[in-house]
Amino acid sequence: MEAPMLLGLVGLALLLFQFLLIARAILDWSVTLAGPAMPGSFRSQALRGVYAVTEPVLAPVRRVIPPLRVGGVAIDLSFIIVFFAIGLLRAFI
Repeated sequence: MEAPMLLGLVGLALLLFQFLLIARAILDWSVTLAGPAMPGSFRSQALRGVYAVTEPVLAPVRRVIPPLRVGGVAIDLSFIIVFFAIGLLRAFI
């Protein structure tokens, strides 16, 4: 009885992490479109919080697979790989 509940909690944690990755993507685009966040603003605090949670997972993947340069744009493949890997893990749970 405890194993299904534990798997449910792990699945929920993975889902929440995927939501944080989506929030990170949106916040990254907000910096691109609206410029840097003002220190102490909600957006600045949200960026700091989301990065604090997601960067420890993304950084090791980024060291192995660096961002892909396409013209003047760099595509962070670590984000895509982690996002889909979590999706696969959730599918198996």
